[in-house]
Amino acid sequence: MLPATRALRLTRATRGLHTTPARPLASALQLTPHSFTPHGSAPSPSSPSPDGTVRHDWARSEIQQLYDAPLMELVFRAAQVHRMHHDPTRVQLCTLMNIKTGGCSEDCSYCSQSSRYSTPTSASKLLELEPVLVEARRAKEMGSTRFCMGAAWRDVGGRKRGFERILAMVREIRGMGMEVCTTLGMLTPEQARQLKDAGLTAYNHNLDTSREFYPSVITTRTYDDRLSTLQAVRDAGISVCSGGILGLGEAGEDRVGLIWELSKLEEHPESFPVNALVPIEGTPLEGNEPVPIHDVVRTIATARLVLPKSIIRIAAGRTMFSEMEQGMCFMAGANAIFTGERMLTTPTNSWQTDGAMLSRLGLRGMRSFEDGEEVGQGEKKEWAERVEVGGRLLGGEEVRA
Repeated sequence: MLPATRALRLTRATRGLHTTPARPLASALQLTPHSFTPHGSAPSPSSPSPDGTVRHDWARSEIQQLYDAPLMELVFRAAQVHRMHHDPTRVQLCTLMNIKTGGCSEDCSYCSQSSRYSTPTSASKLLELEPVLVEARRAKEMGSTRFCMGAAWRDVGGRKRGFERILAMVREIRGMGMEVCTTLGMLTPEQARQLKDAGLTAYNHNLDTSREFYPSVITTRTYDDRLSTLQAVRDAGISVCSGGILGLGEAGEDRVGLIWELSKLEEHPESFPVNALVPIEGTPLEGNEPVPIHDVVRTIATARLVLPKSIIRIAAGRTMFSEMEQGMCFMAGANAIFTGERMLTTPTNSWQTDGAMLSRLGLRGMRSFEDGEEVGQGEKKEWAERVEVGGRLLGGEEVRA
């Protein structure tokens, strides 16, 4: 007999395979009928109206309507809303470094760093300060403007000396003129205030999935535990980075539930990472099928309509998608990526590969602490030159923008 959590996962996964009939376009997206929707009808007063307005009163059913709309029209509307709040040619370049690997007591069923599973990941101690600063300097030289650090902990707890070392890392990297983000597990309000005082820009703490599906993925930390950490981070004046993982066995309605939960926060997250599960040998989800790209695009587009001002980051699993598939993600509203050599324990594209892709797509990197300023050809050339120099330094192919 299957364990209850496994049975729930299979039930959700099977349910997610059923195709939801597409709702009439005008009803789902509140678009005025025009020459490209010849059979459009007048929208009903109760239909969602994703006009770029920041809302905190979305009904879950409204978001479901958006998610279920015809994909190309959903992407089209998301692209319009994206342009209301963001420069569509700008992409935030982030680098994520594991500063403490493995040995985590949590049972997140997707994670190779859990001590409960036998995986290829070996546990290690928290890194010293200097190796981290070396990697941060390198990331900045290559064009990344946000440096993120992850530690495989349930919480910071009583790790006073380790936490002091992390605070030093934050201060030093912020002093380089970079944005700094950490993901350290659960935080107390006091720990959040200390990170803020050290200069932390953002704190990542993903909700992962919907409240209903969450217990089939994780049992050692509750959904409300995660929301409490987000509240502590926000109260300290740190930007919130929170998103989810696709491909856990969830259904479309669980992706909708995740977006809905974040839309209800008193302030939408500064950034919303969209991860595609990378199945890792030894974890309970090692046999999961890769999430289809159209599900990723649909999730990004829905999030863009509901969280119009948030940065949407294509995170883990991006190497599974072609350049044109990633381009579709950018069209749907994504405007950030992780770049470098690795993302925690999974691979990511190199700076050289991403620099060449962005150039071909007509995109360019954001500056640190950007606030909507115009960027000229000089900065685009500067980014291309950084990537070209980096290619020579790392022994890769030269990249010309």
